[in-house]
Amino acid sequence: MKSVLELVGKLGPARLAAMAAVTMTLIGFFAFVILRVSKPDLGVLFADLSMTDSSAVIRDLDARGIKYETRGDAGQTILASRADLPRLRMDLAGKGLPSATGVGYEIFDKGDAFSSTNFVQNVNHLRALEGELSRSIRAIGRVQAARVHLVIPERRLFERDRETPSAAIVLKLMGDLDASQVRAIRHLTASAVEGLKPERVSIVDERGRLLADGARGSEAETGAGMEEKQVGIERRLRSQIEEIVAGIVGAGRARVQVSAELDLNRIESRSESFDPESRVVRSTQTRSENSLTGGSEGAVSVGTELPGANQPGATPAQKDTTAKNEETTNYEISRVTKTEVVEGGRVKRLSVAVLVDGAYVPGPDGKPVYQPRPAAEVERIATLVRTAIGFDKGRGDQVEVVNLRFAETPVPVEFTEPSLVQSLLAPTKEDVMRIVELSVLAMLTLIVLLAVVRPLVKRVLAVDPIAIARVSAPGLAAAEAGGESMMVPRDNATARLVDFAQLNGKVQAETVQRVVNMVRASPGETVEVLRNWIHDN
Repeated sequence: MKSVLELVGKLGPARLAAMAAVTMTLIGFFAFVILRVSKPDLGVLFADLSMTDSSAVIRDLDARGIKYETRGDAGQTILASRADLPRLRMDLAGKGLPSATGVGYEIFDKGDAFSSTNFVQNVNHLRALEGELSRSIRAIGRVQAARVHLVIPERRLFERDRETPSAAIVLKLMGDLDASQVRAIRHLTASAVEGLKPERVSIVDERGRLLADGARGSEAETGAGMEEKQVGIERRLRSQIEEIVAGIVGAGRARVQVSAELDLNRIESRSESFDPESRVVRSTQTRSENSLTGGSEGAVSVGTELPGANQPGATPAQKDTTAKNEETTNYEISRVTKTEVVEGGRVKRLSVAVLVDGAYVPGPDGKPVYQPRPAAEVERIATLVRTAIGFDKGRGDQVEVVNLRFAETPVPVEFTEPSLVQSLLAPTKEDVMRIVELSVLAMLTLIVLLAVVRPLVKRVLAVDPIAIARVSAPGLAAAEAGGESMMVPRDNATARLVDFAQLNGKVQAETVQRVVNMVRASPGETVEVLRNWIHDN
């Protein structure tokens, strides 16, 4: 401890403070380097999340013990290990996360409605409607993400002709949508917006394919419906044929193509026929009439009204009586009125092409050898195909079954993990950036070691020559007085430091000079000391 305290005292407070500052700086620098090298490479897992989705994703990551980082005031961006990003996204997508992207009617929950202008309220209402429609469309199974753009014309006073609203929808799909699902999306959107018609909704997927055209109107809808009907008929017939043929030749050993020609004409006919042999009484009318003529009884005249005109005993005049009966019968002839409407889309003609592979039998060397199928078997397959599709020779249907050898199936390429050498020879962009980062950190570490640590160590190991001379001078005086050589002990720390470098330099020169000065000052004593040394030797 004494040597340590002496060394500390020789360094001084200023040098100790500088050493402490440099030491703390080095500790902080190396700690940063270690943490940066050992820190996993993070990538963006999800960005622009709502608070609900962010909390749900964080809970799932915490439950699985996965390290992550959040960015933003409300954790809208979540970072995780770059190597685990694909697996985490697939797992979270299987759980329906994130689920509520976009903004809906909750936009009206925040904000002051009294200070908002009419323009802001209309924009917020449009955003909320688009967000709610996006959420509803994402509820469909194969839809992964959806964006809805609505164009709702502004209502104006004294406007006679108003432009109808329109909508555009962009879908990110996991697979393909059926025609019925596309129609369902169009009708869903049209039902949610006032005045919007389904034919005014355009739908595009993430690959730029037009799933529904909202610019051509109802005629295009009718044409698309006929095309979808034709595709549906061809798909159904092809499935039936493949199922029945695969039971004979084996799965994957048959190729089927069906072409259906549809009659797109819409025919409406009306006919009216009468049956003269069939009569039905519709109505009957009977009329009876009786009349009495002749004689004056009962006639009113001036003579009959005079007094004494009607005398008793007078003979009555002769009277005539007439009776008339009339009967009218109306008959209805039976009439048949027939109205027949034949819609377009009837099957006009079918053409079916079936290609079947031959049989493979073991050869002499044990390898399978191709063998064509017999003509009778091919004909039986053709008969089954005709029966399955409802073959009608009168409308010109054609069925062709051909037996040919299929091309050799290519050997599937198995995916193997790249080795370390392959990874080094073909690094990815992330690997290159990681190597560059580690190289920069290694260069900084080397610069710190050479420019800071090495000079500091040399300065600590350096010894003040004046102090060493002060330590060695008393021993030299004692040697002169006692007549013996007094050397500094080897186990002393100062002696070890002198042995390193300093004693062979300036210290030796100063010591020799002191001895010369002492000899000049006391020549007699010096001679006596030399005589004693010679006598002892």
